[in-house]
Amino acid sequence: MRKNTAFAFYLAAAATALIVVGCTAKTQDPAFEKAQQLPNHSQSSFAQYINDTKQWLAQNRLFITNNKAAELELVAPKEYRPAKPNGQGVLLVHGLGDSPYSFTDIATHLSEQGYLVRTILLPGHASKVGDLQLPTLEDWQNVVHHHIELLKKDTDSVWLGGYSTGANLVTSEALDDDSINGLLLFSPALQPNSSAVQFAGLASHFVTWADQDPEDNPLRYNSLPMSAAAVYYQTSEVVQQQLEHAKYDKPVFMLLSEGDKVISTQYAIDTFSHTMMNPNSHLVWQGEHKLSDARSTQFTMKLPEQRISNGSHMGLLFSPNNPNYGVHGTNLICSNGQAAEAQCTNRDDLWFSAWGYIEPNKVHARLTYNPYFQQSMALMDKVMKPNS
Repeated sequence: MRKNTAFAFYLAAAATALIVVGCTAKTQDPAFEKAQQLPNHSQSSFAQYINDTKQWLAQNRLFITNNKAAELELVAPKEYRPAKPNGQGVLLVHGLGDSPYSFTDIATHLSEQGYLVRTILLPGHASKVGDLQLPTLEDWQNVVHHHIELLKKDTDSVWLGGYSTGANLVTSEALDDDSINGLLLFSPALQPNSSAVQFAGLASHFVTWADQDPEDNPLRYNSLPMSAAAVYYQTSEVVQQQLEHAKYDKPVFMLLSEGDKVISTQYAIDTFSHTMMNPNSHLVWQGEHKLSDARSTQFTMKLPEQRISNGSHMGLLFSPNNPNYGVHGTNLICSNGQAAEAQCTNRDDLWFSAWGYIEPNKVHARLTYNPYFQQSMALMDKVMKPNS
């Protein structure tokens, strides 16, 4: 089977896996083993949820670094309490294969604006990638719904935010719950870019892994079980069915990258323009082609002075100052779908892009930060506080 080393394109491997059934890896690597059961998520308080989840992770996580305590803090659910509360809460849900760390910069910004912010852990994540074989669609839906209800009890009103698969889950909840203030959607995976993903459920009966790679990133998985790809696809099916006849009138902030080949950006744009009709909604588009919706802002991603060729699926989330993924971040993702990955060591000559982007005489690593982070957050603030 053609080995796809980039997480962003694991989902497209489903079709290949159906054809080449015999490529299921037989490995003793503990990263690919699975726990006996998933952690509980139905605690009556968020503090107890954090405590119980950390205990479960401490027992079941395959740690990447020597500093287990610091590593655990990075990937565990977290609450960001504002110094000057405005009475509103925000629940943020990460994407497939990722962890609550995805929202560290956005959550910090929101708490500085007065929101009580919580990040949750989708079952199967932040321990070891083998555990991602365990969750069902209902597991993910249930944890999101439970913590929406929990946050409602502790605040006057609630916003929902999600990245990629997480965006699907929170959009589904908001479409069914008129009390939600609005949505914050980052690289929403409402529709996959590859139609091959629809076969992941069938493929999972024959092939365990969409892809396996060394697990060397303490903040997210590098590999993906076929069953998890199938659950992602179920989230997209559910939300598309809901959106088909919906008119969502609450404010929506959406952030997209033109270079993103994981999701159908066109479907997300069309959904924003035709379904998310609130006049205060806003779409931030990182790309070169202009959008027709007047409720949008465009930022070019051809930034040679920063050695950036285009924007990526994950880069929207992080500040340039992020210690792991920022300009000088310690976590460099060289797995970028190009033959020259072995040359991804000299930062002075390295360029940054979405997965799969190739340009002659340049070596590209993944772009893991948003060069317009501050501008994006300011536009998000206007959606959430239109009269300020």
